[in-house]
Amino acid sequence: MSNPEGLIREFFERVWAPPHDLAAIDELMTEDYRITTAGQVVEGREAFKAWVESMQRLVRGATNEHLEIITGAAGDRVVSRWVTRGFNNGMFGLPADQRPVEFSGIAIWRVEGRRLAECWVERSALELHERLKSDPGGSPTRAPA
Repeated sequence: MSNPEGLIREFFERVWAPPHDLAAIDELMTEDYRITTAGQVVEGREAFKAWVESMQRLVRGATNEHLEIITGAAGDRVVSRWVTRGFNNGMFGLPADQRPVEFSGIAIWRVEGRRLAECWVERSALELHERLKSDPGGSPTRAPA
């Protein structure tokens, strides 16, 4: 995929949508791919695959909905705004109550050639944590509108 927006869409469709094709990371990301998220930096494709597997275990059945994708004029930066939905399988060390969860996020991607090279993610994790903690075993948690 040569266009940056298409590259982002392909990443979400192949990696974050079932059946979660982690091998696609080798095709779509640079070898030294780096993501900064939730106060941590994950460096390299293999470490990123492990991080994705961990997230997919914690958010069972995770799917993403694109709300907006914006490509910078130079084509080397892309911003995506999205919502992730799934089921709580022990997020934040809380009980895996299988309650439906939803959180929103924004990612800024750096594209290098025809691959994703770097990403910075901000997501509504604090809000989700507070909702899960304040109503354990209770109602579904939804991302703020």
